[in-house]
Amino acid sequence: MSLLSCKEQETIAEAQKLIISEGFENPLGFYDKTPNFSWQLPVSESVLSQSAYQIVVASSPDLLPDNADLWDSEKQETDQSVWVEYKGKKLQSRQKVYWQVKYWNQENEASKWSKISHFELGLLTNSDWKAKWIGLDTKKEKVIGSQDNILHRPQYLRKDFELSNDVASARLYITAKGVFDVAINGEDVSDDVMPPGYTPYKERIETITYNVTDLIESGQNTIGIEVAAGWHSGRLGWMKTYWSDTESPKVLAQLELTMKDGSKKMILSDDSWKGSTNGPIRVSEIYDGETYDANLEMPNWTTNNFNDKNWESVNTFPVTDEISLEPKRHTTVKSKIKLETKEVIAKGETVIFDLQQNMVGVPLLKVPMKKGQTLKVRFAEKLSPDGTFYTENYRSAQSTNYYTASKDGVIEWMPKFTFHGFQYVELSGFDTSKKPSKDWVTGLVQYSDFEKNGKFTSSHEKLNQLQSNIVWGLRGNFFDIPTDCPQRDERMGWTGDAQVFGPTSMFNADVYKFWASWMQSVRESQYENGGIPWVVPDVLYNNKVSSGWGDVCTIIPWKIYFRTGDEKILSENYDMMKKWVAHHKASSKELISNMNSFADWLQPYPKNGNNKGDTSHSLIGTAFFAHSANLTAKTAKVLGKTEEFIKYNRLYKEVAKAFENKFFVNGKVKEITETQTSYLLALAFGLLSNENKENAKKHLLGTIVEADNHLRTGFLGTPLLSEVLDATGETDLMYKILFNETYPSWFYSINQGATTIWERWNSYSKKDGFNAQKMNSLNHYAYGAIGEWMYERIAGIAPLQPGYKTIRIAPIPKEPLTSASASLNTPYGKVASSWEIKGNDFHLNIIVPPNTTAKVTILANTEKELLVDGKKITDVKGVKLESKKEKSFKLLVQPGEYKFSAQL
Repeated sequence: MSLLSCKEQETIAEAQKLIISEGFENPLGFYDKTPNFSWQLPVSESVLSQSAYQIVVASSPDLLPDNADLWDSEKQETDQSVWVEYKGKKLQSRQKVYWQVKYWNQENEASKWSKISHFELGLLTNSDWKAKWIGLDTKKEKVIGSQDNILHRPQYLRKDFELSNDVASARLYITAKGVFDVAINGEDVSDDVMPPGYTPYKERIETITYNVTDLIESGQNTIGIEVAAGWHSGRLGWMKTYWSDTESPKVLAQLELTMKDGSKKMILSDDSWKGSTNGPIRVSEIYDGETYDANLEMPNWTTNNFNDKNWESVNTFPVTDEISLEPKRHTTVKSKIKLETKEVIAKGETVIFDLQQNMVGVPLLKVPMKKGQTLKVRFAEKLSPDGTFYTENYRSAQSTNYYTASKDGVIEWMPKFTFHGFQYVELSGFDTSKKPSKDWVTGLVQYSDFEKNGKFTSSHEKLNQLQSNIVWGLRGNFFDIPTDCPQRDERMGWTGDAQVFGPTSMFNADVYKFWASWMQSVRESQYENGGIPWVVPDVLYNNKVSSGWGDVCTIIPWKIYFRTGDEKILSENYDMMKKWVAHHKASSKELISNMNSFADWLQPYPKNGNNKGDTSHSLIGTAFFAHSANLTAKTAKVLGKTEEFIKYNRLYKEVAKAFENKFFVNGKVKEITETQTSYLLALAFGLLSNENKENAKKHLLGTIVEADNHLRTGFLGTPLLSEVLDATGETDLMYKILFNETYPSWFYSINQGATTIWERWNSYSKKDGFNAQKMNSLNHYAYGAIGEWMYERIAGIAPLQPGYKTIRIAPIPKEPLTSASASLNTPYGKVASSWEIKGNDFHLNIIVPPNTTAKVTILANTEKELLVDGKKITDVKGVKLESKKEKSFKLLVQPGEYKFSAQL
């Protein structure tokens, strides 16, 4: 079969966009020895769908396609073109793997073989490491920080080595207990920001592989590594907790060289290295900032031309099996965007630079200074009405950098081992004889290195600003983990915020690998009793859980599965889901929850004056108990676990019944405070009997009317509002709520100048200034959850089958919009929906990717003709009219681009 298929007449274009696992393209230092393979069919009139595929995998590109020595799938008669599991020979650490795919179209015509893709595995087990952890005892220096916390001075570690041969290939495997930057022979190895990243350090530390072949020379070489405390050894949170307050930062490095004569050599971190803490970075702390003294710069310290005789010998520590060393399974943080200063506000010897966009990262400074001056660099998200810096919401985070100049002239500097959330940068301590200019400060926007996944735009300026605010909130809070805020003494992976915003993030960015990686951290952080911590990685160490927060462990895997179609995200997390549901059950009495809850966090106008809002904690806990049981049942079904599906489905129905009996009578909340969220949870999670749903909807609408058609929802209720109103046919009302301009609403913050999503609906107002609460982040993504509805309902793109195998394109055009459009990269390719109203004419342009079908609904006057590309439907191949109701055409559409026009 294999040989025959290779010799078939190849008539159609090859497959494109070959990726492995959660979206990696030709990765180095890959984590997964059992990857899966995905590809996209070319956009072509001759390729609508796939009828078969063949994958060949080999240890050398020369063996492809006819002599694959690792795996030949042979011709598989299936339309599956995504998430195909590798079933070849066992793969090993360091292995280089090459693969190709061909497919057959709907007419059983064979494609050309694709271009060859490749991946290379990292060091998969602790036993692969021959190096030792190395570092200096920085704790003994007793440098004290702003909160009486121990600060670890950044370490400079170096090693000279000599090679008598030319190098054919060189790989640097490296990680740190802390964060590092590495150079070889004076050249930076990468532009990664604060690698290796943030994981539950007591369970797992990520390792990174760099291809350094081009940096190694025959003869003398030097490797130099800077290591700072980062998340590992610095204070975390407002409670001043640590991963380790006894351990100084350390590095683990293994440089593996293959020479041109075939011999191999290793340069290891060991006791031959030397170190110093007397370098220019004096202190570096995530919350407080970085202090740099140019007088202590050490020119050429990462080259051979440096004398380290006064440096100390390093301490060494063996690699043990207690903490797993695993290749990083998502992308590192990078400096992704440059923001120029838009306005300079001079205030005597202090000057403020306004970037006019709340961002996360660091400033690149080009500032004139005199020798001996110390530049002070402060940050703020917003200015107070009197023009002064508003930093109360940074709480104990000093968020201040210092730079001491060693000579007269313009310094160029950016901090290396810290990051800030800010729109404004304040400088003092520069050469005041020079006039400040915009080029003194450039914002380097830093976030995990993902690309855009979708785009949304409309005819409404404020709706477009809301979309921009959602995207900037995503950029600002996807700094290696999903953080709750990027500016204050927190920046933690709060689980509730994550479950609320996860689905929207998938539309706007290619973040499947980001979420899959963080979900591994959630699994590693799960308590023995099945509880899920408030934050992941869990540095609070308080053993406490919250309903709606811990449920991230069922909600995110299911939502990701539905948007990608990849069952692996379910199988990886299924055991955790079951343990969490068991914890829910153990935290209930007669299936009614007693679980602690942050509840409907930051609900506006709470009657009880509490941040947790007015919705019953017990109602919320029971609702999420049922919902998690339901998602676990659905997961069991997908994974083919029939008995477990029956078990969890029964539990879901039992909890739903207990919920309704306890909290509702005839669809109305009883004996507890009636809130919008109480009805939203009941309706969204399917917890009411059929005869009472309509009544519950009426009572929900009553609570909305009572609020003058405004939302009264916090973190848990808000993402369900659009979902429930849409499902119950109240799309007009959802449009009204979305386009409200007064508090509380999405546009309220925009009217106050917001360029990101805020933590509170009323974090600031031009009239009253800042919310008096210190917990007042101006960059929080939770309320950006509305973005999901903007894509799925305003533009109208949603999956009907997991992974968009069948796509719903059903925009609902309403005033005040006259147009809206969105595009999205699905696993199968780009889908797009763009509509416009001109007079009484409605135009809809769509793109349906190959190997999918779309069910398209067009709301229009069905007594008038619907045209496709200017022709009648019957004259257009690929479009079939399924039904025609009074106000809508329902169509089944094959892959391709189409332009529909109809009368409203």
